[in-house]
Amino acid sequence: MKVSSRGEYALRALLSLAQQNGAVLPISAIAEKTLVPFSYLEQIMLQLKNLGYVKSRRGVKGGYALRQSPSEINIGDVIRRLEGPLAPMNCASVTAYEQCPLEAECMLKPLWTLVRDTVSFVLDQTTLDDLVKRNLKGIEGVKELVKET
Repeated sequence: MKVSSRGEYALRALLSLAQQNGAVLPISAIAEKTLVPFSYLEQIMLQLKNLGYVKSRRGVKGGYALRQSPSEINIGDVIRRLEGPLAPMNCASVTAYEQCPLEAECMLKPLWTLVRDTVSFVLDQTTLDDLVKRNLKGIEGVKELVKET
């Protein structure tokens, strides 16, 4: 899994909005706060709006706000919807699986599956609210997940 600049910038924008407690934030303020070029941010905000994460208001007091509470926005969901599958290789993907010609004797697939499961677990345990509060709770679960394999 590789998070593109679009994915990172989208998360930065969502975090900026999460810190506003439901208030509308002008796109210029989001751009300034996130260090994302204005024209690129416009495209990202439109995508976030189309995905249902943000709502917009036009006019002088316009801008963007989160459509849901930060505690309801799951980072795993955001990344999957923006970036696609989390697996590092298609042979380990749940949603974009492609069989490898060496799969029967492959010794790497268990590694790629563990990486996928670990990344998925951490991202799925994390919400925007957790990031705002700097409360990453997924690490203990990762230790358990690794013990199981």
